[in-house]
Amino acid sequence: MEVTTTPIEGLLILQPKIWKDDRGYFFESFRSDVFSKLNIDVNFVQDNQSLSQKGTIRGLHYQVAPFEQAKLVRVVQGRVLDVVLDIRKNSPTYGQHFAIELSDENQTQFFIPPGFAHGFSTLEDNTIFCYKCTNYYSKASEGGVLFNDPALGIDWKVEGLFVSDKDKELPAFAEFVSPF
Repeated sequence: MEVTTTPIEGLLILQPKIWKDDRGYFFESFRSDVFSKLNIDVNFVQDNQSLSQKGTIRGLHYQVAPFEQAKLVRVVQGRVLDVVLDIRKNSPTYGQHFAIELSDENQTQFFIPPGFAHGFSTLEDNTIFCYKCTNYYSKASEGGVLFNDPALGIDWKVEGLFVSDKDKELPAFAEFVSPF
């Protein structure tokens, strides 16, 4: 597995080695020893999966202590633009975002530690998005930032948006108080 860093500390891009032949392909989607070599202590306890149509935006979400989560995200079918916003108030990149395209073709995975608001936009119909989490979901611990806040300058690469009512009502970044 090839691991690449990003301009924002803590975010990692993982590219698994893929073995292809006439039958299809095989790859290891997670290896604990790879994270151990990177000095990242993770214990994934929950896997999540969503199906979304083109133009869907989910996010920007996070969870606070004691249910903060690191995530390992990937696409099983289709394409997404995966976006994270640094909400670690003592980080030199606080308020900056990073985006990466994940697809069933590139099989790229993205590791997101706690301290980031996370979301994605669906670039194809019938996209299946999967992610491993290091903590359980807790409704009482969830938070978010408004996905289309102009101050963030995020280009979600989609038109005709499908967004939940809950996500439309999240606070703008200027009103947001970081719990990290």
